[in-house]
Amino acid sequence: SHGQRDTAQILLMRGAKYLPDKNGITPLDLCVQGGYGETCEVLIQYHPRLFQTIIQMTQNEDLRENMLRQVLEHLSQQSESQYLKILTSLAEVATTNGHKLLSLSSNYEAQMKSLLRIVRIFCHVFRIGPSSPSNGNDMGYNGNKTPRSQVFKVRKVYDVVRKIDVKEMNFTKHAFINQTSHEQEPLELLWHSLDEWLVLIATELMKNKRDSANITSILLKQKGPDHQDAAPMPSFATAGTEGRKELSTDAGDAAEKQEACADCQDVISMTANRLSAVIQAFYMCCSCQMPQGMTSPRFIEFVCKHDDVLKCFVNRNPKIIFDHFHFLLECPELMSRFMHIIKAQPFKDRCEWFYEHLHAGQPDSDMVHRPVNENDILLVHRDSIFRSSCEVVSKANCAKLKQGIAVRFHGEEGMGQGVVREWFDILSSEIVNPDYALFTQSADGTTFQPNSNSSVNPDHLNYFRFAGQILGLALNHRQLVNIYFTRSFYKHILGIPVNYQDVASIDPEYAKNLQWILDNDISDLGLELTFSVETDVFGAMEEVPLKPGGASILVTQENKAEYVQLVTELRMTRAIQPQINAFLQGFHMFIPPSLIQLFDEYELELLLSGMPEIDVNDWLKNTEYTSGYERGDQVIQWFWDVVEELTQEERVLLLQFVTGSSRVPHGGFAHIMGGSGLQNFTIAAVPYTANLLPTSSTCINMLKLPEYPSKEILKDRLLVALHCGSYGYTMA
Repeated sequence: SHGQRDTAQILLMRGAKYLPDKNGITPLDLCVQGGYGETCEVLIQYHPRLFQTIIQMTQNEDLRENMLRQVLEHLSQQSESQYLKILTSLAEVATTNGHKLLSLSSNYEAQMKSLLRIVRIFCHVFRIGPSSPSNGNDMGYNGNKTPRSQVFKVRKVYDVVRKIDVKEMNFTKHAFINQTSHEQEPLELLWHSLDEWLVLIATELMKNKRDSANITSILLKQKGPDHQDAAPMPSFATAGTEGRKELSTDAGDAAEKQEACADCQDVISMTANRLSAVIQAFYMCCSCQMPQGMTSPRFIEFVCKHDDVLKCFVNRNPKIIFDHFHFLLECPELMSRFMHIIKAQPFKDRCEWFYEHLHAGQPDSDMVHRPVNENDILLVHRDSIFRSSCEVVSKANCAKLKQGIAVRFHGEEGMGQGVVREWFDILSSEIVNPDYALFTQSADGTTFQPNSNSSVNPDHLNYFRFAGQILGLALNHRQLVNIYFTRSFYKHILGIPVNYQDVASIDPEYAKNLQWILDNDISDLGLELTFSVETDVFGAMEEVPLKPGGASILVTQENKAEYVQLVTELRMTRAIQPQINAFLQGFHMFIPPSLIQLFDEYELELLLSGMPEIDVNDWLKNTEYTSGYERGDQVIQWFWDVVEELTQEERVLLLQFVTGSSRVPHGGFAHIMGGSGLQNFTIAAVPYTANLLPTSSTCINMLKLPEYPSKEILKDRLLVALHCGSYGYTMA
């Protein structure tokens, strides 16, 4: 405080009255707005009622949250009793807001924001206490009781009868929290209500599954075994009265059950967002009681218990994941349960979620406009940009680099985002400079792979760590690099296992041999392969076992798949494991592993290097036709018309589908490589049958295009093939 505390103290000692100004602004309002905790303390000493006023201010979204935190942080440090009083009061306000949020008559958006705001403030105050989890004296984790174990408790006996309104919910439930002799925790009441809601919805979902089966049997009974869907319903006029009553009753039951099923779906629609927001608050409270980096066992148990309902919420409205299920990013054990749903969400939505959480908690998310401190400028030399950049980045403060980058070239005045972009552009090219021996070109000449012999450079691991830092920084600041890596290297960054198809990027011929082994019966071929291979180590051939005792284990028809996988891991992973580890050490300084796993290897390439430009005219000019197709054929004309209509992303998918690469080599399509050297993009004719999809042979850059009867069918089938993936699809 800049004299405010002393001024307030003197005025109050002399009998000054506590009054608002002509605009209704009180001294407390001004103190909280400025974050003046010491002055607030003085005001409360003279006017104790103002304590609850501050607590209620946590619900005012017009007040800056960080200022409120600052005030409550100061007040909580005055004494243990004051600290506990603040936590208890915040817990009670959070509970009240949580129950309001669970009421369908409340404003969802306003109540949701209010609850999460209060819980964030509560967790902040909780963590700064004298026995915070970070200093090893945790409550609720290791079982030790501390004064904070009383934080939620209030001396009041609750007897609650909650009714879910029949008009709003279409069914009624009475939930009783029985009178107890011990103290109740206000937040525990909210979590109990949350649990009851989820159990109720799970019960209704299970009931509706059974009803759906009953409805089906009733409808089949009405139609009769010989009636199809398209046939008219039979007349019941000739049936006896008893028969009509029975059918009428069944039909009525079916209608009622269908209505009940629809009602349940309406309930989910109305409650999913509200319940998910309370789940988010529950996770935040569980987390603040745990040591850093550890997930609350109680919360894991909660998610496992309600797994079906939570997945139902997400399947009906996937946006819930991005809005409220932030816990997935911090809990790998829970993320795996929802990963298939997350990966199915649009790339754009996942990108927004990625950057929202990557920059969460930073003082200024608009990093471009962060004020530049002269000491934070990265001063680099153009004539030694790699080494000088490595030196300054290794010495820089990691947290500050996350917030923003300022680069200046030695002897030059220019600064700003243009210079930063130039720095990333030049530096990314230098990373793959052969002089440093860090990366080698792949077989197609367009991508790079870590060099297994990079140790010829004594500083290679430090340089790999630096390369990881640069790519992590670029991704953090949405800057593109002008290099592309092999799919296998992107998989290493993402923690995705490599497979034998990835070998083609470094040795296409060897990859074909592995494919042949998998495709053919090797029982009687006398190959005499063992689980041991010779590999080149600095020009000398050495025998390396694929597993313990591998030299004496023969490869058979039964174990050949294991052999192929182990060979793949040796060439693509084990041979460069130290380099990968060093790279990831630098990369993870800026990009958490839990966040980057939102993407696959193709999407990671887009994030790092952007979308490559494809010249359709150059593509057409360097395409060959075979198996009956010629340039002037109608199907070929339709094909190129469709390519012109495709988005840039879809053209990249097509190129990837046929060639295995999403990029055109330097020099254009005339320089595309196949398994045995230069190989033009080729389109081969295939007889048309209904629903047949295009297929490809990536080793010879061949698109096998059926002779479709119309352009519309051609486009539809082509897009299905592109979005299904490159492997294993021949029929829709």
